[in-house]
Amino acid sequence: MSKRDRDLAVSQQNIASPAQRLSMTAAEQRLALGMEGRRQTLLKAWRQVRHDKRIMIGGIILLVFVLAAILAPIITTNSPTLINGYVRLRAPNQYYWFGTDSQGRDVFARVVYGARLSLRVGFLTSISVLFFGTLIGLLAGYYRKIDGVIMRITDGMMAFPGIILAIGIMAVRGASVSNIIIALTVVATPRVVRLMRSIVLSLREEQFVDAAIATGNPSWRVLARHILPNTLSPLIVQISFIFAEAILAEATLSFLGAGAPPEIPSWGAMLADSKNLLRQASWTMFFPGAALALTVFALNLVGDGLRDMLDPRLRQR
Repeated sequence: MSKRDRDLAVSQQNIASPAQRLSMTAAEQRLALGMEGRRQTLLKAWRQVRHDKRIMIGGIILLVFVLAAILAPIITTNSPTLINGYVRLRAPNQYYWFGTDSQGRDVFARVVYGARLSLRVGFLTSISVLFFGTLIGLLAGYYRKIDGVIMRITDGMMAFPGIILAIGIMAVRGASVSNIIIALTVVATPRVVRLMRSIVLSLREEQFVDAAIATGNPSWRVLARHILPNTLSPLIVQISFIFAEAILAEATLSFLGAGAPPEIPSWGAMLADSKNLLRQASWTMFFPGAALALTVFALNLVGDGLRDMLDPRLRQR
């Protein structure tokens, strides 16, 4: 390459470099604007949540139970499974804050450790139902050929009472925490499938979906980019209620003896053990019952608040 060609190439690089710098600056500006937009969206959502007393009260109650479950080994001094016949049916005192049960076990420790089981079952069940219900509901609402088959299966599953179906699954699979999650997922998924299907059927008729299909987008892209984001609001509300129902269902299964193994503290099992001691030792039933009621109450408060916040018609009112 001659000296003249080299000088020309260098001059072209010098001319292009300011444009490159300007393009990088524009990209950085777009990134900053995007981050600022997301920040403003989060601040707006936080202001809405902060002004909704139901979400705040429910969130605080849930936070207390979550922290108690996480810090259970720190805030309890006794083992929840330690049997001590010398302190049977002791009333609440400075050593046993919630008293002891018929086998001398610390009720406070069992209530705190029982929160671990209830919150774990509720969280994992809602996540599983969210995944399977959303996936099956999207397919049923978008593909008409498999819609009829999926709906008939869900109708058959919903024909059985939920707790009876869960007991039947537990009887087949055996008592364990993982089997409780599987049973409750099977029971709750059809309802989310029907909800998702109804939303997708209405969204299929919208113009933006027709435009996405007309521009050559594959089906998976239409579902993921155009339909799924418009289903998140009702799904979030529905999952909050499923969380509460899963906690209640786990307590019911444990109360009936078809839930968690006996060595795992459970609020439902504690209520079952104390059903004959209501007059003699009412604290053995009061504290686990209060913990169960407060948790479900908090989740229902959060669900109601989210429903009103995410529904534009209710928000305008």
